[in-house]
Amino acid sequence: MSVERRERTALARSKEPPILALPLLGGRALAVLYLSALFLPLALASLRQVAPLDPWELAGAGAGLALLTAIAVQFVTSGRFGPVSGRLGIDKIMAFHKIAAWWVLFGLLLHPVLYVLPTLLDDRARGMDRLIAYYVLPHYRSGVIAIGALALLVIGSALRERLPVRYEVWRASHVVLAVIVAGAGLHHALTVGRFSALGAINTWWWAVAATLAGVIATLYGWRWLWLHLHPWRLKSVTKLADRTWELDIQPAGKTPDLRYEAGQFVWMTVGARRFPLFDHPFSIADIPSRRGISLIIKEAGDFTDQVGRLAPGTLVGVDGPYGEFSLDSHPGKAVLLVAGGAGIGPIMGLLRELVARKDPRPVRLAYAVGQPSNLACVGEIEAAKAVLDFEAMLISETGAEGFSGETGWLDRPRLERLLHGLAPNQTVAMICGPGPMVVAVSDMLLEHGLPMERIVYERFDYAAGSASRQDRKRFAQFLAVGAAVIAGIAGFVAVLA
Repeated sequence: MSVERRERTALARSKEPPILALPLLGGRALAVLYLSALFLPLALASLRQVAPLDPWELAGAGAGLALLTAIAVQFVTSGRFGPVSGRLGIDKIMAFHKIAAWWVLFGLLLHPVLYVLPTLLDDRARGMDRLIAYYVLPHYRSGVIAIGALALLVIGSALRERLPVRYEVWRASHVVLAVIVAGAGLHHALTVGRFSALGAINTWWWAVAATLAGVIATLYGWRWLWLHLHPWRLKSVTKLADRTWELDIQPAGKTPDLRYEAGQFVWMTVGARRFPLFDHPFSIADIPSRRGISLIIKEAGDFTDQVGRLAPGTLVGVDGPYGEFSLDSHPGKAVLLVAGGAGIGPIMGLLRELVARKDPRPVRLAYAVGQPSNLACVGEIEAAKAVLDFEAMLISETGAEGFSGETGWLDRPRLERLLHGLAPNQTVAMICGPGPMVVAVSDMLLEHGLPMERIVYERFDYAAGSASRQDRKRFAQFLAVGAAVIAGIAGFVAVLA
């Protein structure tokens, strides 16, 4: 890592709330820590002396021990803690969060079934009676509540785009359900768990409960306090294009300026709603050397439809910076910037930083929108040609009189024309836009010869949809972590059987 990059990273970290300013971890280190956390209760439970259990019953117990811990870890992986999300980016963190939630749900649904499986194999009627008992007897009720709340949480998240509720309402219900799952699950483990009544494993669950209380207090107490002790103020709102606005936000009072890398993002709240449940992620479309931050926001429903009507002087809450979408984190000898629609925000941040540095590298930009009136910052993009080795391709799905750019989509011929003369293995591509566009461009760049690690994208879109080759590789890596969890449970069974 260069001295300049180390300095920038240190500055970016320095503006996190102090409790979160910890070393950033990479993907492999996080995978090891994740598996270690899930295996620790299995190791502690293996030290307990309990009545002999059938291997299937041990598998059910092991699943409960490991996956209840996984629920607790979910609070951390989605909680915007720098050590977890600082080097992976929001796309990877939320993809793992979703996949892990599904395997936790599936495993905990199997938890009671595995306990009664030996009885089911010997006597089906008696086994079904025993299984039903697990769901209806009062002392198992907290476990049933935990599984039911988890099912609502996971399925509700998968269907979020189809639910007729505001984002803030869904998000609040998500938090409430998550707390119910964790609280009821811990109560179930401590009151009826085969291994958890006494000893080190009992202490482990109390430690997990205390940790979760600390996490929740940090997310919704400490961060609320931080937002109110360090307010920002909206200086101006400027219309850039049809339904696209630029917000100039400045630190208010004694609030220090934000230290960040161009391309990172913040979570923003406004007015009296400066509480973490009401914040929304927006990329910084600015350069670190300028005081304050600029956000380019396109109206897309709910909160964003209001940004054009925000009055100068409005108090703003800024939580950040977050993310890895920066050129300092992804070096290359040539730069390709690709923006689609609202994705122009972070791309303009990167372009403005390149212009401010008078960066000598070749820089290419592809900017695609639905219609020409959606194009923002066209004059600024054109002016970059006077400072950089720069070419830009403006693309509109529908043409219009006077529009001199390309009409259609960013297809492979256009992309290859833009990349002509650039060495694929030395070019870094930074992409931000709608999910389908990101997927298509990412795969086309792989076919063109760019290494996968040099194709960086950000979507802020967690709904299920098409997946790029990079997404599929990441999914396979996540499944490998899940397989390791199963192997750990199998090892627990082998030790105690």
